[in-house]
Amino acid sequence: QLQLVESGGGLVHPGGSLRLSCTASGFTLDDFHIAWFRQTPGKEREGISCVSRRGVLANYADSVKGRFTVARDNTKNTVYLQMNGLKPEDTAVYYCAANSSPSPGICTTLGDKGRYGYWGQGTQVTVSS
Repeated sequence: QLQLVESGGGLVHPGGSLRLSCTASGFTLDDFHIAWFRQTPGKEREGISCVSRRGVLANYADSVKGRFTVARDNTKNTVYLQMNGLKPEDTAVYYCAANSSPSPGICTTLGDKGRYGYWGQGTQVTVSS
């Protein structure tokens, strides 16, 4: 069974850091494009980052560029989202999602939820003083 599990969320003060993990079971994560989305109540799920298969390309939304970094650890079958300089507006449930397409261009576009067939359950990030 193919499964994604996010972890690492929590409560942090503004300016703080968190590292989210997206760990796969049942498949090799490096064979997939992995995107990070976030969602707050009443809003659309927002695509904020994507790392392509084999880590060739990483893309970021303007709202997180320069503060968030995505990285793969293939030894742990895990993709990380390092979040620095957190702001209250970063508060959301964060999801990772996987796309198995051989196309190298999947990560050039963020936010298309329909491209991703596998999703984790989400992890809550709260940024508050």
